[in-house]
Parts: sequence; C-alpha cells; structure tokens
Amino acid sequence: MAKQPIIFTVDDDEQVLAAIRRDVRKEYRKDYRVMSTTSAKEALEALKELKQKGEEVALFLSDQRMPEMSGVEFLEQAKEFYPAAKRVLLTAYSDIEAAVKAINDVQLDYYLNKPWDPPEEKLYPTLNDLLDEWQINHIPEFQGIRLVGYQYSPKSHDIKDFLSRNLIPYQWLDVETEDKGQELLDLASVDHADLPAIFFEDGSHLANPSMTEVGDKIGLKTKAAEEMYDVVIVGAGPAGMAAAVYGGSEGLKTLLIEKHAPGGQAGTSSRIENYLGFPKGLSGADLTQRAITQAKRFGIEFLSPRTVSGIETKDNYKIISLEGGEQVNAKAVIITSGVQYRHLEAPGVHDFTGAGVYYGAATTEANACKNKDVYIVGGGNSAGQAAMYMAKFASNVYIVIRKPDLSSSMSQYLIDQIDGTKNIHLTPRTVINGAVGDTNLECVELKNLDTEEVVKKPAGALLIFIGARPYTDWTGEGILKNDRGFLLTGKDLAKSDDHKRSWKLQREPFLLETNTPGIMAAGDVRAGAMNRVASAVGEGAMAIKFVHEYLAEV
Repeated sequence: MAKQPIIFTVDDDEQVLAAIRRDVRKEYRKDYRVMSTTSAKEALEALKELKQKGEEVALFLSDQRMPEMSGVEFLEQAKEFYPAAKRVLLTAYSDIEAAVKAINDVQLDYYLNKPWDPPEEKLYPTLNDLLDEWQINHIPEFQGIRLVGYQYSPKSHDIKDFLSRNLIPYQWLDVETEDKGQELLDLASVDHADLPAIFFEDGSHLANPSMTEVGDKIGLKTKAAEEMYDVVIVGAGPAGMAAAVYGGSEGLKTLLIEKHAPGGQAGTSSRIENYLGFPKGLSGADLTQRAITQAKRFGIEFLSPRTVSGIETKDNYKIISLEGGEQVNAKAVIITSGVQYRHLEAPGVHDFTGAGVYYGAATTEANACKNKDVYIVGGGNSAGQAAMYMAKFASNVYIVIRKPDLSSSMSQYLIDQIDGTKNIHLTPRTVINGAVGDTNLECVELKNLDTEEVVKKPAGALLIFIGARPYTDWTGEGILKNDRGFLLTGKDLAKSDDHKRSWKLQREPFLLETNTPGIMAAGDVRAGAMNRVASAVGEGAMAIKFVHEYLAEV
C-alpha cells in the first residue's frame, strides 16, 4: 500500500499550531498525513529522515515569525529536500511585505493572513488549488529498497542478482547517471568508495555490505534454530527444493541451506517451456517462488545466504560446517549443490566479469543492454532461453558456438523460436578470442575456426553458458567423485577401489547414496544425472525415500 503524502506545518506558537493542525486534518486526513512541530530546526532534521525513507511532502505551511529562523528561511532550506512541494507562509498583517518578497526569493506559492477563520473560506480553497496542482505534476517515489552503485561494478551486479533471485523488489540507481542516487548518498554521508549502498524503507542503509548482511536486513534467516535435524539439504536448486518439500511433508525435521539464492541455474531462466504441467511455460523465478513457499508451508527451515564449507561424519551423525565457524548437526544429508558455469579462458574475460561479462542469464542487466549488441557463448537450452529474453532489449543478439549449428545441443522448440526472432543471429564455428574495454566490456574479439580470422565487434554484454562444473570442492576427499568432480552414487561406486575399502555395511549403497552412508546426492551435482528440471525434482523427491530407509536402520 502506497504511503500517503505529507502536509508539514511549522509554528512556534503551540496554540496556533494546534489550530492549524486541527483544521488541516479535518479536511485532508483521508488523502494526506499531517505532521507538525514548533521547531524549525527540528522540522529540517525530520525532513532529512523522511527523505531517506522515501516519504513525500506535498505542502509546507510555515509561520513567518519564529525564534530559530524565519518562515522564509525555513521554506528556503526545506526546498532543498522537497523542491516540488508547495510552500505557504502564515503571516500577520505586518509581515505581508516579507511574504511578497519571498514569492520571488523562494518561489513561495501563497501567503495566508492570520487568522484564517472560517477555514472553509480562507484556508481550504487555497490549499485545494495547490494540492491539486501538486498531484497533477507528482510522480510517486519508488516504495521499497533502493540500490545505489556503478552499473559495471561486479559487487553491484552481485547484489542486484541476489535481490532479484530472492524475489525482493528494488530500484536500481546508477550513481553516474541518476541524480536521485547521489542525493541518497549525500543524505546518508556515504562516499563513492563505499558503494554499492542499499537504502531501506525504514531510513537505514548498508554501505558495501556482505550478502549475509543484506540477507539479515531483508528478513532472510541465516542462523539455524535447532541443534539436530533429521535431514540437512545443501543447495536450493530444483532438486534441493523438491527434497525440502517431501522432507517437510513427510514429517522430517528438515533444514535447507543455500549459499546465494534459491532456484539454482533453473531460477535464472527467463522461460522454462518443457516442464510438465505448465503448457504455457513459466519463469525460473516463478517456479522458485512456488517451490520455496510450498516447502515453508510444510515447516522446513531455510537458511540463506549461507555457504557450507565442509562436512564430516562422527558416530553416524553428520556435522556440516558453515563459513563463519557455525556448525549444524544432522542424521542424514542430501547434497544438491548443483553446478556452476565453467570459466571462459580468453584474454580480458576475467577482468570484466560482473562488468559486462556474466556467467548465466544475467536478466538483471537486461535494461542496461537496450540498443546494444549482446553476445551469448554456448549452444544449450540455457543459452537459447537467455537469447530469447535478451532479444526483447538488445538491438541484436549473437549466439557464438563452435559447432556448425544448434541441432545437437538445443531443444527444437527453442531453435524454432530463435529462427523466428529477427534480431537473434547464429555465429557458428566461432570462439571468443578476447574481451576489450577500459573499466567495463566494450568490445569482443571473435575468431572464426575455419579461416582463423579475428574481428572486433562492439558489445554491451557477453553472457557465458559453456558447460558446467560441479560445486563439490567443499565436500573434501572423503566423498568420492569422478574425474570431473561429480559425486559418485549407487552402482557407480562399485567401480571405485576406494569405495570397496571404505564401505562397511552389509547392504549396497542406495541408488542416490554416496560412499558415506546417510549422505545422498541429487540433481546436477551427481555423476550421471540428466540436466533437466524434471529429473532434478524427481531425484530430490527420491532422495527423501532413501533418507527414510537410512534412518530406519541407524
């Protein structure tokens, strides 16, 4: 619900102030809030705080003769905070000359003589005209979190991505192009060296914050409430969210931990069109919101953003270590930490990561790509979905692939959509040879694999989708992986001599169980998994079944 704009009254005479406050509230309380004070200095301090909170002042009504400063002086200073607000001076007959002068000096809108009785004749008609004029020209301030930073700052990008992935509305203000951003910095005395800065509706702010600080402030939970859980799920992608839903619905004390934001790679997708039950498709953000809401409804606990740094087993209990030194204890663990896009090894790419070069969809940067050319590296479905989304903003989208076409790597429905989109162009048999720019990406170098020719092209953004590496370094050497770092489970463990030496149970590992009893793996992090949202959801649900079987035997 939008906040009501404010009518602000100032008069050092308490009786007069009470009278004007009474009359103004009587007429305008349905549409405006009325604030008042006997101190002009106190009023100016209040205006600074209101400005930081994103409040709106529609009209100032100030007495002329006040001990701390004159009404004209107050209105002149108040104008710096709210230049569009209407300004009315309350005067005695002897102050009319000062009031007339103020019309030119501070663009005074009107002056009223005391007394103003009856208000129906001497007060309301004037204020009605001024408030109507203010409303006609007024554009409401954004109500919510405001983020101020540099467009091509990696930290700014990370916070934008974090807020959007957690479905938190915010307003982005580029300090180099938005006067409003600089105004917020000045009010809070935040230096450019401390950007990015986040401003909240309660008037508080965070300068150059960590993700944990942001998470705490926006109401995410970052500390575990219990000493022991039946199952801890590491990673809130589709597999992890499905495991959380089934764990919670089946009565397990369930904790879900996510290092960044829920949804995984699927959460960044602008459109998932082949997920069962959604014939018109749905966005990754929509799927994520539905899944997390469903899981919480079943009573699961969700920690985010928290990074798991290690895991060990002691007397059948699993001890999960979090960055910062905190530990969480569990009877069983499901690892659903997913995968990350591999880094593109080309000169300059690393220098501009987060400043024009992005791994994944980077939908938060789409507006910054208006009327620019965008390059996408990769030929999978994620790359195709990103191309379709970015085509709505960019002048042209170029898909750069090593192969001659997309037929072997992308679903046909996406190929057909790309073929039918005029500003998407396929650049086959080509690689990125380098990224060029000053403080941010400005051009990409393209190398044709057949002719060896290298050309330089202007680029507003470079989005990279070139295969995945599993996020498993934190699991240590005790949990077996294949040569690419994916976790081995079930029958695949039989091929490992290390497993044969360490597995001491009479039974064989469950289908999704690692070489450590009670630690399961599901989704893309598991060796042999299919890279599909539906299969990840299925494995997450299946993992809970194996957790039940494991808990029944210990």
